[in-house]
Amino acid sequence: MLETNKRRSLRSDSTAMDIPKGCLAVYVGETQKKRFIVPVSYLSQPSFQYLLRKAEEEFGFDHPMGGLTIPCREDVFINLTSCCNAS
Repeated sequence: MLETNKRRSLRSDSTAMDIPKGCLAVYVGETQKKRFIVPVSYLSQPSFQYLLRKAEEEFGFDHPMGGLTIPCREDVFINLTSCCNAS
């Protein structure tokens, strides 16, 4: 049940106004993008920084979704953010 709540809290289909203070929206996926809400504290995690570098290499500063797009599979992203939650 706790794992389900974590996943539910990470993913959101809400608007920018619904993003809590201290969080940011990212779009994740290889073909179909899903929106996730993550704490800004993830920005200091080495594994999340790796994903940010990959996003920069692929998209530069021109992200097709209008927000930060992370080019990885959804399951990989969920596993990575689970590790960030544990730190």
